[in-house]
Order: sequence, then C-alpha cells, then structure tokens
Amino acid sequence: MGKRVLFINRSYWPDAEATGQLLTDLCEGLSEEFEIAVLCGQPNANPHNEAFKRRGCESKNLVEIHRVGHFVFDKHRSLFHRAANLISFLLVASVNSVFMKQADVVVVETDPFLLPALGRFLKFWKRSKLVVYLQDIYPDVAIAVGKVKPGFITKTVRFLLFGAYKRADRIIVLSHDMKRRLVEHGVDQKKIIIIPNWIDTKAVYPIKGTANQFRKEHALGDKFVVMHSGNMGLTQGLEQLVDAADRLRERADICFLLVGGGAACGSLKKMIEQRSLANIQVLPYQPRNKLAESLSAADLHVISMHPDITGCLMPSKMYGILASGTPLLAIVPEGTDVAQTVDHESVGVAVTPGDLDGIERQIIWCADHREDLCEMGNLARALAETTYDRQVVINMFHGFLNNLLE
Repeated sequence: MGKRVLFINRSYWPDAEATGQLLTDLCEGLSEEFEIAVLCGQPNANPHNEAFKRRGCESKNLVEIHRVGHFVFDKHRSLFHRAANLISFLLVASVNSVFMKQADVVVVETDPFLLPALGRFLKFWKRSKLVVYLQDIYPDVAIAVGKVKPGFITKTVRFLLFGAYKRADRIIVLSHDMKRRLVEHGVDQKKIIIIPNWIDTKAVYPIKGTANQFRKEHALGDKFVVMHSGNMGLTQGLEQLVDAADRLRERADICFLLVGGGAACGSLKKMIEQRSLANIQVLPYQPRNKLAESLSAADLHVISMHPDITGCLMPSKMYGILASGTPLLAIVPEGTDVAQTVDHESVGVAVTPGDLDGIERQIIWCADHREDLCEMGNLARALAETTYDRQVVINMFHGFLNNLLE
C-alpha cells in the first residue's frame, strides 16, 4: 500500500451535504494508490437511510472511516445549536486524532472552520505534512453573509486560522479569487494550489427536449425556463430574479424556477405571493439521482454572487450546470472566476449584481436566440468533460499528493 493520507472533516458518507459527497468521491478515487483514512462525524442528512457505523472504525470502498460521536442538534434551530454541533465534533476529533495511526499527510477541511488549527497541532505532534483544503475562507465568509460582525472574535479567529495557513505545507483553494484573498492576507502564494471542485459527467449529462421527464412533470412545455438550482442564501440576491419575473410577466413564453431551499426561501415565496406572479415557481431540492433531469430542464441557469462573497468561496453548482449542457446567466462581479469562465469559454452571459435592466435584457436576448444558446450548451458540456469531470480533478489530486510526498 502507498503512503497514508488522513482527511479530517465532519461531513462524509452517508451525509448528503455537498462537502461530504465531494470528500467521499475524492477519498474513494484516491484509495487505489494511497492508504486513505477519514476522521469524520455524524451526518446531518442521510436521505437514503444507508446503514453506517455511528462510532468507531469501518471500511467502505477501500477507505478507512473513523467516525466519532458528537452533538447533532438541528442546525437551523439556533446559532447556539449549530455551534454546539461543530465545537463538540472539533473537541472529540482532536482527542481521537492524537491516538490515530501515523499519517504521512494530514488534510483538514473547513467543517468545522477551526479544523486548520487542529491540523497545525497535528503537524507538530505527528510530524506529518499538513494540507489545508479550503472550501470556504473564514472568518471572511461569515462576515460577508452577515452571520458575525467584525470585531475581537473575528480577529482572533483570523489569527488562529491564518497562522495555520502560513505553517501548512500546502493550501488547496478552488479558484484564483480565493488565492488572491489569501495572498492579500499575507499567505505565501507558492504554497497555494488551485484545484477546482468537480462533477461526475457520467451521472450528470444533458437530457433535453421531450426526453426530459422533469419538464413533463411540471408542465413546462416549450417555455423558456430560467432556473436557479441549489441553496437560496441571504446574500445571493435572488430577489433580482423575482424582480425580473415581475418585469417579464407579459412574456408568456418565459418562466422562472427556484429549485432548492435555504435561508432566503421563505422571503422569496412571500415576494412572489405579494406580487401575484404566476410565471415563477419554487420547488424543493431534487433527489441526487434525478439531478441530470432537473438541471437539464433549464434553458438558462442562474449563478448569483454578492460582491462581498468574492474570494471567500467558489459556487460548486457551476460544474453540474455545465455538465447538463445548459448555458449560464452569471450575476457576478466583473473579473471574478465565474465571469471569466463565462466570457472566455462562451458558455453563457454575465451581468453585474444589481443591474436589473441588464438581467432583464440578457434573459430576453437568450429567450430570443435559442440557437445561440444551444451552441453555448454544447461548449458548456465539453468544458465539464475536459476540465471539471470527477476523474480529471481526482487525477490532479493524485499528482499533487505524489509531488508533495517526493
């Protein structure tokens, strides 16, 4: 067996949360070349009721899974309950990690966000190489979404985390925007590696036209469907889509779908009801095994980012959209990774946040130029296959780890 790599993250199989699914894909993809171990916690969501060992060690697809017990309160109840979940996992995982078998590399993610501090300790205690794998950059993202205000606590958190980043052997981020933010905070750019998230293009692929059952189930017919799929957060500015639907209510050929859930879902539903909009629907999250159909049902997919979020994260929904062969309407600041992808790869159209006239204009242009959108969709699918496919990115990880361990 090859070198031993230990990943630490609260979310892992059978958790349905995105970070857990991605980490499961990665670990199983690496397990044939490396000895992979995962230190993880209890799942927040197990929709298929898969059997798993709640505490202790088990093996699945060549991955050694060490699962610890901790509080599992409903994270939507209050900030206190969410904090109890994360802190209890951090404490129990810290104790367990000390007694685990020596690893050549320890990879810490950001669930919970203080894990890099644990990684820094393990680098010293275990004499392992340390990789910090950032899905988000804290405390910046928490400040940007309004969960906390800048002050003593955020300064302390930044001191702890950026101290760990500076002592890590490597830091993996998802985009150039995230790399720039770290460099601005004084992290050595030579340590930072960009490896994007991914999509399994064999599982998510274009299902267009009459073959799409999702369109049939929701009586979409031949309408031009503008869709936002995924989390509806407070800082995504999805109110702009409701405004666009309001402006375009006379265009009977255009309809809007908000698919998913999140903190802004309730207020969006109220806006739609108050304006009596019949051209926009809100639907729940779709099962993962129906993702290809639900994503392919759109003619135009929306990715929306608040300017304050730039550099804190990378919207992973983009990869599934590309794999479905659907163009993007990117409501994002100019110069961001998403905007540059849309422009350079010709996979959609972009507009800056808050430009309601521009959003309306782009939607109308897209609805009236479906042949152009078809070509954009073909380019989107090709980009997903060549750059963001699961195996392509896992191969990048293989190369990264081999270079690190030379």
